[in-house]
Formats: sequence, structure tokens, C-alpha cells
Amino acid sequence: MTVQIEKSWQKILATEFTEDYFLQLTKKVRSDYLNKIIYPPPKLIFNAFAQCSFAMVKVVIIGQDPYHGPNQAMGLSFSVSDEVPIPPSLLNIFKEIKNDLNITIPNNGNLERWAKQGVLLLNATLTVEKGLAGSHQNYGWNKFTDAVIKNISDKKEHIVFLLWGAFAQSKQILIDKNKHLILTAPHPSPLSAHRGFLGCKHFSQTNEYLKSHEIKPIIW
Repeated sequence: MTVQIEKSWQKILATEFTEDYFLQLTKKVRSDYLNKIIYPPPKLIFNAFAQCSFAMVKVVIIGQDPYHGPNQAMGLSFSVSDEVPIPPSLLNIFKEIKNDLNITIPNNGNLERWAKQGVLLLNATLTVEKGLAGSHQNYGWNKFTDAVIKNISDKKEHIVFLLWGAFAQSKQILIDKNKHLILTAPHPSPLSAHRGFLGCKHFSQTNEYLKSHEIKPIIW
């Protein structure tokens, strides 16, 4: 089976696409798209990889699963299209960037500009049914995205992993702490942001680490 994913990722993840779990996963997802309303649109399932090739990756931000409201999910964790109101968690991310780096909060939540600079905006689960958060979490996506994280850890150096909330932090076991920087904080959700996400200064710390390894920093 040929998966329509950016070429460098196709090569890195080739063995995953022939695994039984992935074949079962694609069968379930394809059936759901035919019979239910599923987000994001099929062409955007692998958008995080399309926007940020393997060679480009400098930073990884891990989300849980796509937004489950109409027109929100675009295949990039936390990101929404230009015309969609900025979701509360993303607004808190922008507030922290403003406090940390004195960067004005943008008028939209489209994070493609980050992806094109080397920020892999990876949801652990890549599809979701309309109105049902977490509805595809048992489909096998986690096994696939765990392989993505482990390949980045094993095959690259000096990557910054931003792990916000308990779910993202559970992925630390996949990451070699001797080669990479792991920054953790509570989730930017309004329910938890005030417990330590706001004030974490992850964005300045990320850029300082990148610069210390002669890697171009991110324009947040």
C-alpha cells in the first residue's frame, strides 16, 4: 500500500506502512470517512508531514487529537485555518509567546508559518469523528505517531520536544534525553494553563537551545 505522505517521511516510516496495525488502521479510517463526518479532510491527515519534512524538523509539539468541530482541524496540532476563531488553548500559547518574547498576538491561528520553519505540529491521533473528542484514539494512530517520535529521537540530534500536559509528557520514554531537549509544562487549556504553562518561557528556551547548537531559531 502506498500512503500519500511527504517523500522523506515515506522513506523514514516505510516499515510502518506494511505493519498489520497500520493496514487495520487505514481500513477503519477509510470506512469512517465513507460513513461519518471525520476531521480533518482526507487530504490534510498527513499535513504536519507535508509542511515539515524530516530534514527540516527542529521542534516537535505534540497534541492529542484533532479539533472535532466544523472547519477547525487542518492536520497540524493546535492550528486552525485563517478564518476560524483562535481556540482557547492556542490563545494561551500566543499569550505566553507575547509574555516570553514580546511578540504581538496574531489575528489568526494558522501555524503553517511555524511548520515551514521546522516545527512538527504532531497530533498523536490524526483523525477524529465530528463532535467526539478521542473517538479514534484506539484505532492505532498512537502506535504510528510513537514511531514518528522515536525515529526523530534516534535519527536526529538537538531537537526540542515541547510536551504540554500529562498525555504529551507520557511520550518522554520515546525520546533520548542525552541528544535532545525536553521541555514540559501543564497543558495550555484554560483549565490548566495557570498551573504553570503561562510563564513557562518555553519559546525563548527553545530558541536559546537551537542557537547554542548553531541552528536557526524559530520566528514564533
